[in-house]
Amino acid sequence: MTQERSAVEKFGTAVGDRLYCRLRDDVLFARLAPGQRLTLERMKEEYSASIGTLREVLNRLASEGLVAAEGARGFAVAPASVSNLREIASIRLLLECHALRESFKLGDIDWEGRVVATHHKLATYEKKMSAGDRSEAEAWKRYDAAFHDALISACGSDLLLEMHRAIYDKYLRYLVLADVYRGQVTVNEHRKLLQLALARDWKAAQRILVKHVQDCVAYIVDKGLAVDRIQ
Repeated sequence: MTQERSAVEKFGTAVGDRLYCRLRDDVLFARLAPGQRLTLERMKEEYSASIGTLREVLNRLASEGLVAAEGARGFAVAPASVSNLREIASIRLLLECHALRESFKLGDIDWEGRVVATHHKLATYEKKMSAGDRSEAEAWKRYDAAFHDALISACGSDLLLEMHRAIYDKYLRYLVLADVYRGQVTVNEHRKLLQLALARDWKAAQRILVKHVQDCVAYIVDKGLAVDRIQ
């Protein structure tokens, strides 16, 4: 392989990775709506990317379940439904409860530092949200994800962490679609999870986590939030 060809391929990979990150964020943060058709010709201009690169990235997102490949019809954003939300929440709890137990058992001082640091950042944005400032809601959701990831980051299994991050992202999309923020209840649950992590009480943390997720799902369903976007 010539140096010139190698440089071109590296550039192509970098372009594809940047496009992947941008499109993935656009799906997760509902800038692309559930069921929206993804027309390659239109996207070529909007994302400044070639048809080939777009198709490659969309196939990658389809393998993650964030985009639906529709054969000759092209691609569409994965649909959203209450049944799908409940299934995703159940899988999240299955993975996260197990990872939580292992992480609390194996975590060292560096792990404690990650948990404390991510909670501090999350609490900063929760304070803004509680005060009615929704201008940085996306950042709040990112730090929410980072805190839960930190809690299980010492579980000892890269595969478990990878699987959890994939399912959490699908769960995150529903939080965005329904514009969920449960106020002080969520703040208190996150603070309690921090305290239990430092105390290494994984059993109590699992109970808080289950309530945290199940109540959030119920909040979305019972309040009928974003019914025009989640069918």
